[in-house]
Amino acid sequence: MASKRRTSGRNKPRYTRHLSTPAQTAAEYEGLAEEYPEDREELLREAADAWRSAGEPDRALAIYERLLDPESGGCQEPDVVDAWRIDTLWEAGRQEEARTAAASFRSRHPRDATAWSLVAGTFEHVGETATAAEWYTTGVIHALGAGAAVTADVVEDFPDSFGLQELLIGRHRVRRGLGEAHDDWDDVADELHARRASPVLGRVRPLDELHDPLRLKRMAEAGPDALWAEKEELAAAVDEEERAPRGALRTCVLFWPPEEFAQLLERWPTVGDAYGDDHTGHLRQVEHTLRELSDQGATHLAVARATVGGLVAHVEEKGGAPDMPSARSGYAAELARKGEALDWPPARNGPCWCGSARKYKKCCGNPAIG
Repeated sequence: MASKRRTSGRNKPRYTRHLSTPAQTAAEYEGLAEEYPEDREELLREAADAWRSAGEPDRALAIYERLLDPESGGCQEPDVVDAWRIDTLWEAGRQEEARTAAASFRSRHPRDATAWSLVAGTFEHVGETATAAEWYTTGVIHALGAGAAVTADVVEDFPDSFGLQELLIGRHRVRRGLGEAHDDWDDVADELHARRASPVLGRVRPLDELHDPLRLKRMAEAGPDALWAEKEELAAAVDEEERAPRGALRTCVLFWPPEEFAQLLERWPTVGDAYGDDHTGHLRQVEHTLRELSDQGATHLAVARATVGGLVAHVEEKGGAPDMPSARSGYAAELARKGEALDWPPARNGPCWCGSARKYKKCCGNPAIG
């Protein structure tokens, strides 16, 4: 999540999506932005994303330009919007414009860690690894300030902790690919990874192993199929008694659709400490958690659509309180037992688990986004 966060949507109305194609979805979001001006920025950004999925990057760029134009209303996160504009210019084949826009972005010296991570990720995605490494490094410096200490505790206390962690872990990844020697910041990335990883099966895979260039190449070429292959390989090395029975869902992660996410935070604001107050960031966090669990050898992963009503019903029956992590974990396990969860990862060309109507590889499964 960015330091200047998106609107949390805590008072957002329930939007009803009737259309399914990306182009229809984009048009609907644009219409909703007119109907609900208080959520204009979030809705227009969703519309731009849908236009990209529809293969119409120029229409997405037009929306980003609107958001960046003060006379058209402006936006709360101009650096993040500009970062997505730069990425879209690359996607549209307008590379020189993208480079010019990136240079302009950099000349402003923004402090938004998420925005720096997005632009660095764009250079990484197009194969300019050395440039990406430099952007990741510069992003950390600008976010924290020149000369600031870079430790795991400092990063975790930073207002945009997730964005700053993504900068350091992305930096580790590209430096590993370049064959650079491990440095102090790579040590910090290792520690952050270990802290936020869930040691399912008693083992946390180090970043050096996760970021092995051959492994990343295989993952990029095979997509989710490679995740499945790794899970099976790791599971074979685990003692039988430590494994869930074949076909069982061992671990289920909750995701909250936008309207449910808004209700959840409105009723129990402290839940934001676990989920954040930005729905886009929440979806990124869910995908990241699932990838981490898979990387650590967890099998039978699933993701379930959560509702406030379902959570309340669960705690009324089982006890606890909705703002307790144990209650939400129990709710996730219940959904998995009832068969109300989706196997993860979905097929690469299948629909994304988040319900966006986009292909998984173009949505939450896109490495450049996560």
